[in-house]
Amino acid sequence: MFLPFYAERFDTVELNTTGYRLPAEEQFLRWSAQTPDGFRFAVKMPLGRLERVGTFVERVRLLGDRLGPLRVVVQRARDDGLLAFLQGSLPPELEVAYDFRHDSWTGADVPVRVNAFDGDGPFRYFRLREPPYDDEALRGWAARFRPLLESGTRVYCYFKHEDEPTAPQYARRLLELLQ
Repeated sequence: MFLPFYAERFDTVELNTTGYRLPAEEQFLRWSAQTPDGFRFAVKMPLGRLERVGTFVERVRLLGDRLGPLRVVVQRARDDGLLAFLQGSLPPELEVAYDFRHDSWTGADVPVRVNAFDGDGPFRYFRLREPPYDDEALRGWAARFRPLLESGTRVYCYFKHEDEPTAPQYARRLLELLQ
């Protein structure tokens, strides 16, 4: 099985499948059982149907202590009412990174924004989506992440999955550079 193999080498994975359909409860329990202590799932949360936010949160919480940040993907134009709804609906103990896909969200007040170095949250969330990454580029990312890590800020970083298995190679090299 791939997940246990992967979890032996890395301590987090981004679940994009949850952005297309919400898996059954049993699937979250299986994922949790297949990973070691300290492993975290970063879960994609789409905003297609707001009335399902509670169900989504209930389901992903089945990951237990394996639940990492929620990546809330917001495709639509800025709507401060939507943001207030989300901030009021998501339990405060959950880590949330907002992935705003519309320029109108510039300046929105959220603790963690995907691919932003600044913020008030205890973590940062990065999605590196423009491969290839040579050693110089990875050294550059490591240099930018190091001060965050040294200050106690957790960094979640995910590389774009491609047909060739380069994302795990990039991730392994970045981890080496950060040690």
